[in-house]
Amino acid sequence: MVERSDVNAEAIPADVLRSTEPVLLRGLVRHWPLVQAARRSNADFCDYLRAFGPQTRLALWRGAPQINGRFFYDADFTGFNFERQVNAFGALLDELLAGSPDALYLGSTELDTAFPGLRQQNDLPVLARFDPLVSLWLGNRTQVAPHFDLPDNIACVVAGRRRFTLFPPEQVANLYVGPLDLTPAGQPISLVDVTQPDLARFPRYAQALERALVFELQPGDALYIPSQWWHGVHSLEPINALVNFWWRQSPSFMDTPLNTLMMALLSLRDLPPAQRDAWRALFDHYVFDANEQTAAHIPAAARGILAPMDDHSARQLRAALRNRLNR
Repeated sequence: MVERSDVNAEAIPADVLRSTEPVLLRGLVRHWPLVQAARRSNADFCDYLRAFGPQTRLALWRGAPQINGRFFYDADFTGFNFERQVNAFGALLDELLAGSPDALYLGSTELDTAFPGLRQQNDLPVLARFDPLVSLWLGNRTQVAPHFDLPDNIACVVAGRRRFTLFPPEQVANLYVGPLDLTPAGQPISLVDVTQPDLARFPRYAQALERALVFELQPGDALYIPSQWWHGVHSLEPINALVNFWWRQSPSFMDTPLNTLMMALLSLRDLPPAQRDAWRALFDHYVFDANEQTAAHIPAAARGILAPMDDHSARQLRAALRNRLNR
């Protein structure tokens, strides 16, 4: 477990931003006005947020008290145990302050569009070169199942306490991941309840726990989460808020590899084993083990999609794939 308390928000070192393991950054954003307001009181925190658009209507999740804050599937996996609503932001703040028994969760709401001016007062300027997506997450005592995100992430707790349970990417087989095409918020999730895992039903989860990292963050703390690390998030107070920064270390023209996974399910998974092994060798050669020698024997002008990709060639390849799929 890597924990640091010496990192300045104005100069996050490169070894943190390139780390392949999570890094807890104690007190990174304790100077933010959002954090200072939350440290005074929940009322001060909500008053501070209210100044940035109380009438703005935003999408949120609402679950009945019976779900105990755990947003999940319904009993037969045809839908979910919560409903999506659109409410005025000020009304949500009022409901949180009043101690609503419902599970309330405002997720991934972009600061620059929903709350003009908020980011200017609560920012990590050192990340500007990455052009990150900056979002607010706000709710009461809620639980989000382990999932992974494609971008790298710095999650900054600004109110309440949050417990993060993280698993390295190679633990996917031990996390009992649910459907890929029916998900609460776009990413597949683990079906295991992190707070009370049923090891009789999910025995391999015990192996995942051996590799798990657990961090509890206070207001002002931040957590760097590398791309594709699975993380479950448990909000522990009546009012909890987080601001996160997402960015990718890859060119913007690259598609999500989840598209590749979907195509592989369509075209590779059900092949005879010998054919699947042959395709594995091709993928290793052209993708996973690719280097400067992979296409060195082909004249540079004739390498086509084996040449280094750029925005123009990516558009051409995307168009060719569309034509192939439209059959």
